[in-house]
Amino acid sequence: MQSSTPITHHPSPSPQHPSPTTIELLAPAKNLECGIAAIEHGADAVYIGASRFGARQSAGNSVEDIGKLCEYAHRYGATVHVTINTIIYNDEFEDTLALVRELVAVGVDAFLLQDMGLMSKVREIVPDTVALHASTQCDTRTWEKAEWLSQQGFDRVVLARELSAEEINGIHSRLPELELEAFVHGALCVSYSGVCYVSQYSFGRSANRGACAQFCRLAFDLKDSDGKTIEYQRHLLSLKDMSQIDNLETLMRSGACAFKIEGRLKDINYVKNVVSAYSKRIDEIIRKHPGEFRRASLGRVHYSFTPDLKKTFNRGYTNYFLKGRQADIFSPDTPKALGEFVGRVKEIRRDSFNVSSTANFANGDGLCFLSRDAEGQPTRLEGFRVNRAVGNRLYPFKMPRGLKPGMGLYRNQDQAFDKELSGKTAERKISIKMWFGTSSKTSPNPSEGGECLADSRGGIWAKAEVIGSSAPNQTSNERISNVRTCSERTSDEHPVRLSPPITSLRSVTDGSERVGGGLWGVSSLPLSLELAQKPQHDNIVRQLTKLGNTVYECTEVEIADGADMYFVPSSILAELRRMVIENLDEQVMGMQRMAIHRKSVVEVSARKPQITMVNPSQYQDLPYLYNISNDAARKFYEQQGLAKVDSAFELQYPKSSSTPSASMFTGRKGSDRKGVHAEPLSDKASANGLSSSSEKSVGTSPLLMQCRHCIRYSLGYCVKRGGKKPTWREPLFLELPDKRRFRLEFDCKDCQMNIYPV
Repeated sequence: MQSSTPITHHPSPSPQHPSPTTIELLAPAKNLECGIAAIEHGADAVYIGASRFGARQSAGNSVEDIGKLCEYAHRYGATVHVTINTIIYNDEFEDTLALVRELVAVGVDAFLLQDMGLMSKVREIVPDTVALHASTQCDTRTWEKAEWLSQQGFDRVVLARELSAEEINGIHSRLPELELEAFVHGALCVSYSGVCYVSQYSFGRSANRGACAQFCRLAFDLKDSDGKTIEYQRHLLSLKDMSQIDNLETLMRSGACAFKIEGRLKDINYVKNVVSAYSKRIDEIIRKHPGEFRRASLGRVHYSFTPDLKKTFNRGYTNYFLKGRQADIFSPDTPKALGEFVGRVKEIRRDSFNVSSTANFANGDGLCFLSRDAEGQPTRLEGFRVNRAVGNRLYPFKMPRGLKPGMGLYRNQDQAFDKELSGKTAERKISIKMWFGTSSKTSPNPSEGGECLADSRGGIWAKAEVIGSSAPNQTSNERISNVRTCSERTSDEHPVRLSPPITSLRSVTDGSERVGGGLWGVSSLPLSLELAQKPQHDNIVRQLTKLGNTVYECTEVEIADGADMYFVPSSILAELRRMVIENLDEQVMGMQRMAIHRKSVVEVSARKPQITMVNPSQYQDLPYLYNISNDAARKFYEQQGLAKVDSAFELQYPKSSSTPSASMFTGRKGSDRKGVHAEPLSDKASANGLSSSSEKSVGTSPLLMQCRHCIRYSLGYCVKRGGKKPTWREPLFLELPDKRRFRLEFDCKDCQMNIYPV
């Protein structure tokens, strides 16, 4: 499947002008509105779910809306990535491929995939202008796995959230040409993504099907083998939220080139605030190190508010494992958002209380605190609404019962900040430079992609170029003689959003080459020239820079050959401006936005690396970890040389049960189910060639979660790392209020905690 040939960027690095590293900020889009807001506030790319088959079932969007988002994003050279990162069943396969074709047709730039059966087909039908990204659901922890995914045809690999900067750098050092994407902000899954089955096991809702029930946010009792309670009703698997805002330069130098914000279920205010904070910080780093980095899209954002990550939904922040293992990564007291710390309770009266704080409060603020009724009772989060704020004296709608002097107070809803975000908070414009002239000698000539005027004194021309997009040593100043500068740039900031240097542009329509540098548009009009009776300089500048509702702002105008000595009607200048901006729009919209590195289908088929060598050891004993849920995936892994091809956990264990019966693990056949809800089991999986015998890999106590987070370490009892010697008898168990229990296995060799049902 092919589409019309796009304008293609051909970077030309040299020892004198090394090509800077392109940095992409990738933002979540719950819907079209959030996607547009992300681009407006500085995102270089957005990722969004289609109507089906995304890892967030409740964040689906129509093809029409995704097409509108593509059109908007492409005006800034930004990209749209669609998540089809669930495992796919046989009866959904053709519908999924049809959806892919529809999305390609509306301009999608990349697909995030997990299912290798789907990948094997998608790479055959998408054009080479659309990138294929291996989702974090692919469980990529090592350079071997990243290399294997690249060999299968992926252009980019989304790394496991658990990796340190040193580990990311190790992967990049081995695979310098492979794009690496890393999460930088948002909620954290406690299990390595793609190999978490506890939601399916416990509730019949598969994380690999986009329906995670958030088992890890539940409260558990932690008990030892003698039944002794070590921790009572605590959220021992609930992690804080990730924030790498202060570690972005470390990540940029580690080799990751795309930085992902989690949150496809979050609202527009979250998107505005978080994207703005990260975009501003990335720009600061690029200005600090000019020539080393550049942004992946175009435009400068003017903000009308100050981003503040403390005011956005969060469970407390952690940099997770970026700098190695640390204890304070989980939030055991509550899985809910605390918000920003605003002070401590001082004096309490019947209907109000004072706060020791420098914060400003407003009517309607949402506040909360952590309380414990009595010794041995679980800590709980209590919240209330401020009815009236008089300085630091707050009058709640209803006085909270558990509030006591000295308690820490948190604000999880800031009325003033929310009101500020509800309006227009950013404007993104692409800075351009414009030229105006009358002489064919100085007008863009055919060798530079322009047009010759038949009469050197019988017409006018204009050119508009995106500032910062010219190739090194090739500026328009050198191509125009007798230049007079009429308007200087409004800012001397180093441009941080640069399109890659261009040595040639290929026409969208006919495939012809346009030789020259940068992103620019040209246009000309015939005009009988007459000397003006009064100076025309100001009017020319005024008319050419009236860019209105376009995405451009003109920060510099140059007039060649004394062209301002001639009278040009304002209406003609306006038409010339419209034409040149329209031509520039075509170049920006048509530029190739994605780096495509993947090998051809023939090259992929010729390579058969050892699949068993690229995954953790558990995969060899538990082949359901490969998530094989359709015939194409089975065929793919057979061709890879996988000796034991078994069906996905969801097919072997399609139902949940509070008290699992032995029959669920003794060879009953799985179903090739149409959805995530439990259905009667059938022989369909076997008929499709998929193994459905549960005893083959699931067993009576399947591995449900693999976690780098370690409860023993976080509680201070990891002797290997200097902790206290435990006084309990292992194994330890997590127990739910309904008495379901889960055994913890501490794999000290791999520094990993595994979770099994009892």
